[in-house]
Amino acid sequence: MAYQGFNLAGKRALITGSSQGIGMALAQGLAAAGAQIVLNGRNQDKLTQAAAQIPGAELLAFDVTDHDAVRAAIDGFEAQGNAIDILVNNAGMQHRTPLQDFPPEMFEKLLQTNIASVFHVGQAVARHMIARGRGKIINIASVQTLLARPGIAPYTATKGAVANLTKGMATDWAPLGLNCNAIAPGYFDTPLNAALVADPEFSRWLEKRTPAGRWGQVEELQGACIFLASDAASFVNGHVLYVDGGITASL
Repeated sequence: MAYQGFNLAGKRALITGSSQGIGMALAQGLAAAGAQIVLNGRNQDKLTQAAAQIPGAELLAFDVTDHDAVRAAIDGFEAQGNAIDILVNNAGMQHRTPLQDFPPEMFEKLLQTNIASVFHVGQAVARHMIARGRGKIINIASVQTLLARPGIAPYTATKGAVANLTKGMATDWAPLGLNCNAIAPGYFDTPLNAALVADPEFSRWLEKRTPAGRWGQVEELQGACIFLASDAASFVNGHVLYVDGGITASL
């Protein structure tokens, strides 16, 4: 009999910030592994367009930075008999400015979008997972969890916090049946990185700096997400999995 550890049939997966980019790619990967997909974002029109790419996808629109709205949306969805078995905390943003000029309002927005949202959505979903004694939470970190580059210090701070919050989730919730891990993507060709992808000088630097010698493609994150969402990762907890072409392994 073929190994079934990666089969997600019968599981429902909520992916935040999934109308485009990495979130959409992860949703498509989990769907291909058999999961029922729940797409999330703030823009209902963009979500509806995204759903056309995943037959049967459900939509759950809410602002991940609004604790009360998150709780109401998750509790209401679960109350209708829609158990969320897998959560991917993917919603995030970037803002590039030298640290000495970084606007304080953008710093606060980064904190809310990149790290507070992981707490808000993670807690709301985990409460239901804990009641069932099982669940998978996957937080999206970054190579900036471990490294830094000029102009993105606050982003780096938020992604470092994602890794430590992931460890805290695992420490509190593994005894209650949950697996809580993170994926740390390297440099991927996404809308968030459009300006960098379009910069020949940066792309040349990245190709030299990355052992794999190229930008990552979002589909290359799907395998890591399927693994962490599946029974194959039943004893993996508090781990940050770097998918970065080797950039964090090399000087």
